Amino acid sequence: MELAASFDAQLSSLAPFIFYIVVAGIVFIETGLLIGFFLPGDSILFSAGLVAAAHGNINIVILVTAIFLAAFFGDQVGFVIGRVVGRPYLDKRKSPRMQRMIVNAEAFYEKTGWWAVVAARFFPWIRTFVPPIAGAAKMNYYKFLSANTLGALLWGVGITLTGFYAATLPWVKTWSYAIAAFFITASLISALVNYRRRQR
Repeated sequence: MELAASFDAQLSSLAPFIFYIVVAGIVFIETGLLIGFFLPGDSILFSAGLVAAAHGNINIVILVTAIFLAAFFGDQVGFVIGRVVGRPYLDKRKSPRMQRMIVNAEAFYEKTGWWAVVAARFFPWIRTFVPPIAGAAKMNYYKFLSANTLGALLWGVGITLTGFYAATLPWVKTWSYAIAAFFITASLISALVNYRRRQR
């Protein structure tokens, strides 16, 4: 929360247009470019919501729309990088160990990839690397597209609105954690069920 308060103070000094660009840019870089794995996306989103609630010149609709688009296209870019750059690189590695890893990754994303893409949004660092790995593992594009859309909505818009409404309704702070817990649990259950099926 101290980190969120620090970002709140820094973001509140920006002009509205610059504010939208900075927040959306951070979200896009963290989710779409591997170099952005260290960025504190959760804190930025929550702080952006707090700033929007405290300053009437920040339009929450414009803000969440910009964040959703940045989160969505960020993952799309990561997926394409994995498919276009990552996969050819892996295919050149002919060692048996590498080939086993590729086969296992493809099986994982085929069976539990949808939940993994959604749940990864709520994990720092992991959300940066899951899309390119999904692309390299040749996850079905339309499954990735739907998971990416839902993940961008729940994570990007959800946490931002949590910060926005937390300014007046403190009890909503737990919403983002409840959403994250649901998808993480669902992902684990799905993985366990598929594992049991493979064993049988």
